[in-house]
Amino acid sequence: MLEAISPIDGRYRNKVDSLKNYFSEYALIKYRFKVEVLYFNFLIDNNIGDLKNFPKEKLSLLNQWIDTFSQADAEWVKKKESVIQHDVKSIEYLLKDKLKQSGLDEFSEWVHFGLTSQDINNTAVPMSIADFHKDVFFPEVEKVCAKLSQLSDDWKHISMLAKTHGQPASPTQLGKEIKVFHYRLSEQLSVLKEISISGKFGGATGNFNAHHVAFPEKNWKTLGDEFLTKYLKIDRQTYTTQIENYDTLASVMHTISRMNTILLDASRDLWTYISMDYFKQRINKDEVGSSAMPHKVNPIDFENAEGNLGMANAVFYHLSQKLPVSRLQRDLTDSTVLRNIGVPYAHTMISLNSFLKGLSKIVVNESKINEDLEANWIVVAEAIQTILRREKYPNPYEALKELTRKGEKTGKAEIHAFIDGLEVSLELKAELKQISPFNYTGISLL
Repeated sequence: MLEAISPIDGRYRNKVDSLKNYFSEYALIKYRFKVEVLYFNFLIDNNIGDLKNFPKEKLSLLNQWIDTFSQADAEWVKKKESVIQHDVKSIEYLLKDKLKQSGLDEFSEWVHFGLTSQDINNTAVPMSIADFHKDVFFPEVEKVCAKLSQLSDDWKHISMLAKTHGQPASPTQLGKEIKVFHYRLSEQLSVLKEISISGKFGGATGNFNAHHVAFPEKNWKTLGDEFLTKYLKIDRQTYTTQIENYDTLASVMHTISRMNTILLDASRDLWTYISMDYFKQRINKDEVGSSAMPHKVNPIDFENAEGNLGMANAVFYHLSQKLPVSRLQRDLTDSTVLRNIGVPYAHTMISLNSFLKGLSKIVVNESKINEDLEANWIVVAEAIQTILRREKYPNPYEALKELTRKGEKTGKAEIHAFIDGLEVSLELKAELKQISPFNYTGISLL
């Protein structure tokens, strides 16, 4: 790990170790092998050619080969690839070898029947993404959503000075401001879960040429749909070239990028609240914040999250822009690019981990929040002029503008003196004096 070129496989390996089961070279070989075996099983189930004679008692071997796929199997494939210089063909040869070792060599030419490499690649990768989402990514994002929801509930009664354009603005509730991020992230997660994970399956140029010429009586379009939905648990793209269209994968990347942008926005806000002393951070006595300044407790978790979110989105952007574009029926640029699919996911997972860690360390500093509210009675000007408008008082906005924009302190005393000087009823004056920065927070949305 100390010699790893990328921090994903070095410094941060422990945070992204689970991704090796979905996006490593080993995982890609395993998923490709799974597609080959399931396709062979599919041909048997549909009585293609003499596969109707495949011994039923041997069918269990197929699932067994998938379930017991090992590092040794992957190394067999890599060794074969070093000789023949073709990664997918090497996997085909592995399955043929297993058939031969099991006395089923007579059926080996049905392996990869009618297929092109992209029928394997463009189903294996979507399968790995679908599994990663279900097993790892969705649960991790849901942890973040749950933590944000909990904090928004914990802090729903805390009034806080808002800042628009960096200036004091109408007060809000701290819990509601956290809820905004929970709401945005949850909405995009719902969108992501609705996006179809799909793949390409249709032979060399997407028309089932080889399948049709061998068995013209078969409805290969229907059979192709059935293979992907029933056996691979993904959808099939109906019209493709030799490669998949990558449009749905681009949609996935765009949605995750939006989720990452939301988390980046939240990281910056939380970082800023810490700098404003609205949040303290729980101190670990063993940690060092600065090599020179002993007092420092830096918001490094939100900074780490922000940096990795930026890295993730940069790669997601390139992938989403590049993959859907291919010269004519295909070129090879998608192949090398697609091998990096685990990179933006890894940076996203690192950021989720850091963001959660940061959330677990912050503690509300209500005294500082209240101090800022007390120092900014000026923000109730909006409330006063709005009520005066209701009462048809002449030029209330202009009157409050003159009061509050003198460049001098406008505190509680000045506000109440202004109210006392209004030519309005005592009841209305009492109503206006009930308003303070602590209670002028609008309706409760939580």
